[in-house]
Amino acid sequence: MTAKPKSLFNYLIYRGLHLRNRLARGLTLGVRAVVVDSDGQVLLVRHSYVPGWHFPGGGVEPGESARAALAHELIEEANIEVTGTPAPHGMFFNNFATDRDHVFVYVVRDYRQTAPRKADMEILEARFFPWNALPDGATEATRARVAEIFEGAAVRET
Repeated sequence: MTAKPKSLFNYLIYRGLHLRNRLARGLTLGVRAVVVDSDGQVLLVRHSYVPGWHFPGGGVEPGESARAALAHELIEEANIEVTGTPAPHGMFFNNFATDRDHVFVYVVRDYRQTAPRKADMEILEARFFPWNALPDGATEATRARVAEIFEGAAVRET
């Protein structure tokens, strides 16, 4: 937690620097969930607008915490309600679309699925797969996170 500036002048400088940095840097944040079921399978989704199988997730909106974003993305993409505390796995640089994107990855083991996810215009499929038998098309980043979480592989930055 950041300490608040003690004077109005310092506060205005502080806020001004944050605004300048936001406009100049344009950093974006995202979240992904490695949802693991009781059999050790992981949930993957296939989107209509990007190829491959990915962990469910999405962008963190202004004024939203990463965990709140994770919770609403899981509901939207897979009808998954988080019932426990997600375990942070890491923060990763995602240079797929921009050179300013970072993604928080959480491991979710405590959840309930309210209903199977039906295909729509955004999510073509949402399915669980054995962690050691991922489908063809699982992205390199997805495979890297699985190796880190299940095989103890060294954590990579991307």
